[in-house]
Amino acid sequence: MTFHIFCDFDGTITTRDATDFVLERLAAPEWLEIEAKWQKGLIGSAECMRLQIGLINATRQELGQTLDEVQIDEGFPEFVNFCRHTNTPLTIISDGVDYFIRYILTRYRLGTIPVIANRLTITPNNVYQLDSPWSSDKCASGAGVCKCSFVSEERAPRVYIGDGRSDFCVSNKPEIVLAKGTLISHCKKNDTPYIPYQNFHDVMDELKHLLQNLPLRKAV
Repeated sequence: MTFHIFCDFDGTITTRDATDFVLERLAAPEWLEIEAKWQKGLIGSAECMRLQIGLINATRQELGQTLDEVQIDEGFPEFVNFCRHTNTPLTIISDGVDYFIRYILTRYRLGTIPVIANRLTITPNNVYQLDSPWSSDKCASGAGVCKCSFVSEERAPRVYIGDGRSDFCVSNKPEIVLAKGTLISHCKKNDTPYIPYQNFHDVMDELKHLLQNLPLRKAV
């Protein structure tokens, strides 16, 4: 049995939201005003991210030093090895920033994992520009990465792993959803079956059941 695993990044693989952490450290304080507009539904997440990233004032070295403080779930490297050994496709799909994601993964020697995310460009004079090549005019949340489009196009049975708001729309698309954080509340509110997890050791246990074609522990 072959599954395709789609996994969120910020707060799911990482122990803190990498984008928010960078903004807290390196962006002008106006990023919080933009965040408030997004939380009120006045702007979509793509516009929110683009405006916020443009407020970063830092060299690549300063950005790297900040990203070096972002840790990942201790069980994630073992989970990646498990996926490789079982030939289970794994794709990171994030409404975050590709540069941040790849930098952090490379630190852990996990830089070969496919990543779908917003695209960051840093000019020679340290101007930060964010593009959203994976957006869609049909995206209900105005996201920079339309997760629903990517997950819906996959024909193999799908597993989705997430934790927060950027995972809400896509959570009713895959056959299996593993959830923590506010994604659990969303799934409960919308009667979406899910399996709770706390870390990637839990996720790996569930995948073992899936790949052995055994019944999953009952979804909540």
